Amino acid sequence: VQLQASGGGSVQAGGSLRLSCAASGIDFDNYAIAWFRQAPGKEREFVSSIDRSGTTYYADSVKGRFTASRDNSKNTVYLQMDSLKFEDTAVYYCAADVGRNPYLYRTTVSRYDYWGQGTQVTVSS
Repeated sequence: VQLQASGGGSVQAGGSLRLSCAASGIDFDNYAIAWFRQAPGKEREFVSSIDRSGTTYYADSVKGRFTASRDNSKNTVYLQMDSLKFEDTAVYYCAADVGRNPYLYRTTVSRYDYWGQGTQVTVSS
């Protein structure tokens, strides 16, 4: 199983970026994909997830600014990030939930079975 996150970069506050997470080796259509982020010196935190039906969930800190979507024909999940803030600066990771830990809440790191390598997002104020 491989997850490849891409699309990070450096932008000014108020700008936009679109992250992509390309998956291989899993039955992509049937699994939820989440985005987490980790800033220096901080714990990894939940950002967003999208389940197999396309239902999306967001952390309060990004609600209204970030939009998750998926293209099952391309085995890819996207995270459109608008109105970026300095505090959005972090390494962003995508992760796949293949159902091994269904009793853990979706915002929990341990729920997810496979992780991508991360992509850096830097927002300058």
